[in-house]
Amino acid sequence: MIHIREAKKPDAKIITEFQMKMAIESENISLNRETVSHGVMAVFSDSSLGKYFVAETNQQVVASLLITPEWSDWRNSKVLWIQSVYVVPEYRQKGVFRNMYLHLREMVENSIEYAGLRLYVDKSNTPARKVYQKIGMNSDHYELFEWMKPLI
Repeated sequence: MIHIREAKKPDAKIITEFQMKMAIESENISLNRETVSHGVMAVFSDSSLGKYFVAETNQQVVASLLITPEWSDWRNSKVLWIQSVYVVPEYRQKGVFRNMYLHLREMVENSIEYAGLRLYVDKSNTPARKVYQKIGMNSDHYELFEWMKPLI
């Protein structure tokens, strides 16, 4: 049984570990642990930055993700961006992310505050792209462009 809940401060350590692993797995980038730890803690210190959610089974955290709000003047409400998704390898392809997504989707459907869900994925991350398509998300409307300062 998978239980989805909003993360709490004590989850910060495991979320930091997940982010370190995700960066290596998805983009072959080694992140600075102190920077990531401070970044994760910033979310717990300032809820306007976003919220973490975790998936638990047998009282063990097996996945996490971050949602961040973006204001949509077209919809007069917020769109939630799903970011920093990580599922422990042995729990992949077992419906963990699907359950997390459905939890968020229900939250959006039952709220006048939110208009929808979005996420971005590295073009080379074929397994993740397949998961997102399988749960009914699409990339029909937008292509993401960015400029980012190099990681320090």
